[in-house]
Amino acid sequence: MAKLLENLHKTLGAGLALAVVIFLLRHRTIDYAYVTFLFKWLHVLAGILWIGLLWYFNFVQIPTMPKVPAELKPAVSKFIAPEALFWFRWAALATVVTGLITAMFSGYLVSSLTFRAPATTIGIGMWLALIMAFNVWFIIWPNQQKALGLVPADDAAKAKAARLAMLVSRTNTMLSIPMLYCMVGQKIG
Repeated sequence: MAKLLENLHKTLGAGLALAVVIFLLRHRTIDYAYVTFLFKWLHVLAGILWIGLLWYFNFVQIPTMPKVPAELKPAVSKFIAPEALFWFRWAALATVVTGLITAMFSGYLVSSLTFRAPATTIGIGMWLALIMAFNVWFIIWPNQQKALGLVPADDAAKAKAARLAMLVSRTNTMLSIPMLYCMVGQKIG
């Protein structure tokens, strides 16, 4: 068991295998309702990764970095942050795509995005998530690339980029709270 848990990919594979076993024990056919459920499940998985990393950055990494000794900061900026940002931006995209597919399969994609009853609440949540994903890909990531030295930038540009990335990340943290409320608070009739 230790060998399985020492390798992230093997651990994830085991989790997927357990989910398949549960599926096979519970379901005999794959129908439209099950495919809709599958995308909802994938949406939740991706969303947990996205918002979990968002909250990690804002609750752990950003507040802790000023306390990290200067000689240790390169470990975060060269190894941990780029890897976390990789998963962060792709989880954002996966969350949005699987959410839109779920809404389409469930029949409320257009009504939610256009705020037509009874899908107004989930529509607000969807728009908040779209804004957040835009922020990840087009503001946070480009500025983090500068701040982390992944693309050429002088020290002043790095500092400015780091501040902007932090402020937009905090904006996403703020938006994640009502977005999550809208996600779980909507009752689609």
